[in-house]
Amino acid sequence: MDEKTEQIVKKFSKVPHTFIILLGLILVVAILTYIIPAGVYDRYYDETTGRELVDPESFHEVEKNPTSIIEFFSSSVDGMVDAGYVVVLTFAVGSGVYVLEKAGIVTAAIQTLTRKLRGRGIFIIPILMAVFALLDCFVGMCELTMVYVPILLPLMLAMGFDSMTAAATALIGSQVGFTLALANPFTTIIGQKISGLPLMSGWQFRLVFLLIFLTIGILYVCRHANKVYKDPQSSLMYEIDLQTKKELGSSLTESKTLNTRQKIAGLAAVIIFVIMVYGVINWGWDMPQIGGSFVAIGIVGGILAGMSGNEICQAFIEGSERVLEGALIIGVSRGIAVVMQNAQIQDTIVHFFGNVLQGIPSSLAAVGMMVAQTILEFFISSGSGQAVATMPIMAPLADIIGVTRQTAVMALQFGDGLTNIFYPVSGYFIATLGLAKVPYDKWVKFFFPLLLVEWVLAIAAMIIAQAIQWGPF
Repeated sequence: MDEKTEQIVKKFSKVPHTFIILLGLILVVAILTYIIPAGVYDRYYDETTGRELVDPESFHEVEKNPTSIIEFFSSSVDGMVDAGYVVVLTFAVGSGVYVLEKAGIVTAAIQTLTRKLRGRGIFIIPILMAVFALLDCFVGMCELTMVYVPILLPLMLAMGFDSMTAAATALIGSQVGFTLALANPFTTIIGQKISGLPLMSGWQFRLVFLLIFLTIGILYVCRHANKVYKDPQSSLMYEIDLQTKKELGSSLTESKTLNTRQKIAGLAAVIIFVIMVYGVINWGWDMPQIGGSFVAIGIVGGILAGMSGNEICQAFIEGSERVLEGALIIGVSRGIAVVMQNAQIQDTIVHFFGNVLQGIPSSLAAVGMMVAQTILEFFISSGSGQAVATMPIMAPLADIIGVTRQTAVMALQFGDGLTNIFYPVSGYFIATLGLAKVPYDKWVKFFFPLLLVEWVLAIAAMIIAQAIQWGPF
């Protein structure tokens, strides 16, 4: 192949920018609004769950409202507004942590930890992934990956790994815990409430597969990290990480220790973080409170470390600049859901899958439910939103086709959870990649083989659950 041909091949084989991919998806969905009939289910307030639920017998078509040209171009703007809390949370996390970096706290802490783990850094990966899985197993706050990554990124780079390792440690650990959660309030609990199941019932079965999935995920990430440690140029992120290391400056090479003021500031930041986690678990804190906690971490940490007011403000601005691309991607990706909501085709898609599943033999119905939920996850990226929209239909449907309701809830968990870190419509996922400076196409190349393994395991779990008539019903 001559040089000119190589240049042409390289030009056309280059993966488009994430914005181009997302706008392409919005265009496809906009075209579908002219093809898919508009339809809605009636909703009613359920006092037991405290949520608005769907009446599964009430689906009816309504007048079409296909996406116009101006609506197509404004969808990403509407998406930015619709995903406002996630966008702002991205800025808050990035800025708050960056203040600590500017104060030298993160740098010195990482250097201390790196010295202690020198030659044994690989062991921190399974520990952290297990912790992240455990948190999401009970809290179900995947958005916390945006908290972990800014701290993990310089640590992993300092220990000889890459930014992909940092992203994977947080995302895959969280994914496994969220998907196979014993008491995830956003999928497991809501799904069981709607289905009339005892809360947290069937936890033993989920625990077995949680351990299997987590073990495989840890081995996958550690294998990648070890490969990069031995040969840095084998990393998909090698060239990007060179620039990231420059941005992080001397923190990855110089040996620094924490002074007294930095220790006090770091301790204050840890206390605020612990209060935030406690607030999420026990006080019902959500994105506004999490974002406010990181603003407090930046301000309090900066003051205690000896930074002036102007220095703290400048650090907040610089921290926001570092996560700007990820924040913009969140808004654009949310535009897909905005188009579907405005055209009222979401319920039509749910209704379609409900009809298809009724014609599947009972031996394959459980897997069919999981496949349907996996597809629906692209259109309804919220775990609680998907549970509320689909389980009022899937629960009675499970009775009709001979699938236990407990198995139907697991279909929701697999369908929603596994692709949370694959579909580009997942806001927190795209934001986390932005914080880690990992392009979406490189993440797909890294993660897709593991996702295939997870899908195979999920299918096996669904078949086993149906075979043993996993219940109580």
